[in-house]
Amino acid sequence: MQPKSDINLVSEVQAGNKQAFNILVLRYQYRIYKVVARFIQNHTDAMDVTQETFIKVYNALPRFRGSSAFYTWVYRIAINTAKNHIATQDRRGCETHVTDMDLDYFLTSNSPKGHCTPERLLIRDEMHTELLNVINLLPDELKTTILLREMDGLSYEEIAYTMDCPVGTVRSRIFRAREAIDKKVQPFLQE
Repeated sequence: MQPKSDINLVSEVQAGNKQAFNILVLRYQYRIYKVVARFIQNHTDAMDVTQETFIKVYNALPRFRGSSAFYTWVYRIAINTAKNHIATQDRRGCETHVTDMDLDYFLTSNSPKGHCTPERLLIRDEMHTELLNVINLLPDELKTTILLREMDGLSYEEIAYTMDCPVGTVRSRIFRAREAIDKKVQPFLQE
């Protein structure tokens, strides 16, 4: 039996089937937690914000019309909930943080090719550290945009919806983020 689509499950929830919502939560809870954890490094707080996100999703489902993908819609709610959490904690701004696991997505296509000599391993480790630093130092809107594109695989249109900005702005932010990253990575690729 093929799994039900998100839109079918949403329709069932809108018709009163709470079990259909449980399926949606199980389908997306880990991905949403990863999104939230980029904003909130405390595991317990990130779990709470993830749960709060799904409560908001459940309460807003009667108004969901399907003009975007369900996951994109939930993603936007998660980001807004995380930012609101940070604001209520009276912290300075909203900072996302890239972890070593996240960085694997960037390094797989840019790692030095060839045999794993000690020298190449050292270069890879240095590039890894530098890349983490440059991504974490990007302005929040550039960092969030590049993470949505490269790590979560969202389309430009989905990113525009999630970040509530025009597609042209998304393209510009991705270009600027990639340019900043490339400047730091190029010396490692030339070695």
